[in-house]
Amino acid sequence: MSAERKIAVVGGGITGLTAAYHLKNAGATVRLFEASDRVGGAVQSVREGAWLIEAGPNSLQENSADLTRLIKELGLDPARATALPAAKNRYILKNGNPVAAPASPPALLTSPLFSLGAKLRVFRELWQRPRQRAADVSLADFVGSHFGDELVEYGLNPFVSGVYAGDPHHLSARHSFPSLWQIERETGSIIRGQIKAAKAKRAAGAPSGPPPILSFDEGLGRLPQALAERIGPADIELNTRVTGLIPGEHWGVTWTRQGQPQVGEFDRVVLALPAGPLAQLTVGSLGERPLAELANIIYPPVVSLFLGYRRDQVAHPLDGFGVLMPQAEHRQVLGVLFSSSLFAGRAPADHVALTVMMGGVRREDLGQADEATLLGIAQGELEAILGVKGEPVFHRLHRWPRAIPQYNLGYGQFLRAIEAGEQQHPGLLVGGHVRDGISLTHCIAAGKKLAERALG
Repeated sequence: MSAERKIAVVGGGITGLTAAYHLKNAGATVRLFEASDRVGGAVQSVREGAWLIEAGPNSLQENSADLTRLIKELGLDPARATALPAAKNRYILKNGNPVAAPASPPALLTSPLFSLGAKLRVFRELWQRPRQRAADVSLADFVGSHFGDELVEYGLNPFVSGVYAGDPHHLSARHSFPSLWQIERETGSIIRGQIKAAKAKRAAGAPSGPPPILSFDEGLGRLPQALAERIGPADIELNTRVTGLIPGEHWGVTWTRQGQPQVGEFDRVVLALPAGPLAQLTVGSLGERPLAELANIIYPPVVSLFLGYRRDQVAHPLDGFGVLMPQAEHRQVLGVLFSSSLFAGRAPADHVALTVMMGGVRREDLGQADEATLLGIAQGELEAILGVKGEPVFHRLHRWPRAIPQYNLGYGQFLRAIEAGEQQHPGLLVGGHVRDGISLTHCIAAGKKLAERALG
C-alpha cells in the first residue's frame, strides 16, 4: 500500500516539515534531512525577556480550510494570537508621510493617497473584458494596463517590496501573481473577478471578509516546532547534508553527518529545498545535475532589524500593520512593521517594537552592510518617517543572504526544468517556494501537496 512507503524528505523548512508530517500521519515511514542545526528555515521566533523577535515572517494569513485544520491537529488553537485591532491600517509613504491605504472602494474615494484621475481609472477598470495574452508581461505592465501608472507607483510597488523585496517591472505577472493572471483571462476586470471570488466563498460557507492574520503566543516559530514534535526526533536528521541521489527501483540517498558518509534506500524522494541546493544536487551515478538551471534564480539579500523603544520615543500612533515605501520616495528601507501593534506580547509594557526591513533588489548593498551602518540608517529613517527620537533600548539583527526567490520574467524556464527533472526520474518530487509560491501559506500548502503526490 502507498501508505507503507519509505520516503526521504530533504529540507527541514516549513514545506519539508509539512510534507513529512502528512506522510507520517498517513502511515508512511519518513526520514527528514536538514543541513542546519534546526528546522523551520526562515520561520524563527526568539524570546528575550519581554521582547519577542521574528527573524523571518511575522504573520500568517489563514486563507484555507486545510491550514485551519492543520493548526487544530497540531494542538495550536489555544496558542493562537490574532491581529490586534490596532493593526487595522496599512500605511504607504507619500511625500514623506505615512498615509493609510484605502481598504475598500468607498475609502478609495476619500483617500489622499491617489489623485482623482487615478481613482476614476480604478472604477473604469470594472468594464475591462476578458483578455488572452499571447505572452507573459511584467507585473507592473499588467497592473498598469488595468489601473494606470499611479496605482503601480504608490500601490503595487510598495506592496511588492513588502512581499518579494522585488521590482514589479521585473517580476512576471503570470508567475508572481497567477490568480490575477487567471482572473484577467476569465473575467477581464480584476475588481469584478475578486468580487466574484468573494461571492463564491460566501456561497460555499466560508467566512466573509479578508482572511484572518494570525501568529501564536510565542511567535510563528511555534508552527515548525509543533510539526517537528509530531514527526518525532528519531525521524529528523539535523546537521545532515544530502550529497546525492541514485534512482532505481528503490532510490539510493547518500548523506554526510559529522563528516561521515552514509547511504539509505527509499521508495520516494521529496525535495523541499531552495534553488541553490536543488541546483547542486546530483542525481545518478555519473553526477548529473538535472536542476542545475535553478542556480540562475535571483535571491536578493534581506536584513531584518528588530528595534525596541519606549512608547514616549515614538510620535506616530503606530495604529497599523506597518508602513511600506514606494521606490519613488527614495527611502533606504523597504518597510517598517509595527510588531507590537500587530500582536500582543511582543514588547514590555510602555514600550513598542518595530521591525525594519532593508535590502532586496533595490538595495542589495545593504544586505552586506555591517550592523552599525544598518542601525544608523534605520534610526535616521524612523526619525524621518515616524518621529522616533533617541537610541533604541533593544535591538537584534537577522540576515537572510538569499532571502526570497524572484519570480521574474522568464521564470517559466525554471518551472519547466523542475517538471523535466521529475519526468526523467519517477519517484523524485520537488516543491516549495521555488515552485509553489513564496508566502508561508503557499509553502504549507506545497508540503501537503508533496505528501499527497508521494503517496499517490
